[in-house]
Amino acid sequence: MRTSHSMIVRKKYKLLAGRRTIILGERTLVMGVLNVTPDSFSDGGKFFRVADAVKAALAMERAGADILDIGAESTRPGSAGISAEEELERLLPVLRALRGRMKIPISIDTQKASVAEAALDAGAEMLNDISGLKQDPKIAEVAARFGVPLILMHMRGTPRTMQKKPWAKDVMKDVSRGLRESVAIARRAGVRKSQIILDPGIGFGKSFEQNYELLAKLPALAGLGYPLLVGTSRKGFLGATLARNGKPLPSSERTWGTAATVAASILQGAHIVRVHDVEEMVQVAKVTDCLLKA
Repeated sequence: MRTSHSMIVRKKYKLLAGRRTIILGERTLVMGVLNVTPDSFSDGGKFFRVADAVKAALAMERAGADILDIGAESTRPGSAGISAEEELERLLPVLRALRGRMKIPISIDTQKASVAEAALDAGAEMLNDISGLKQDPKIAEVAARFGVPLILMHMRGTPRTMQKKPWAKDVMKDVSRGLRESVAIARRAGVRKSQIILDPGIGFGKSFEQNYELLAKLPALAGLGYPLLVGTSRKGFLGATLARNGKPLPSSERTWGTAATVAASILQGAHIVRVHDVEEMVQVAKVTDCLLKA
């Protein structure tokens, strides 16, 4: 049995987002997810109207979110992409309506440099690229020019194909290699090392078993030398684990399963957790942080 002394020690990092400094590693930061899409897997269509999206964003901030991540293109398994124009038609009205109303930074979940640039112009302060710069490497140039934090996620394949492809033989190797490649693209484009955050991409081109393996072996990814963001919220592997009568548990009922993975991620060294259920996961993070400090 391991002694309590072998608990993970999270490395501390400092990011610059706009005029603010974000400290990572002192406590877990909770990133709330806001999908302004008609078709996302867990809350599609719910916040599609601008007024509803603004209300949801402010509610997440009140519930204790440290960062708000807004996405306007669904990336659920099997989804096809949309044009940059359509993405901006969904995003910009929400960003404009939120401008000056939120104290927490807004991150934009996009795979297009033109969308990233317009969103940063409209007040966003971070970028989150689920393709890890494989889709549009110019996102790195935008991040470098604006000097904003850049989240690089590992995805095997594309949202349309990711759950159809053969799985990696060694998921840890696959994810480490992919993230290193993404970092190299970002660094070549001039993104400062201190502005990069890595995300193993739970559920993006991994088998259900591999998602659990990634969570269990998260400290190995911390060894890459960057802060880690983990997003397990309401994902399919939880639905499968919690299946009832052979049917996956619906995404709206995966809060408790999510809570278990959020606690596990934090204990394994995650700096940021990306979640839909902000109020509940803020509690999970606070309590788990106390365990880390003990």
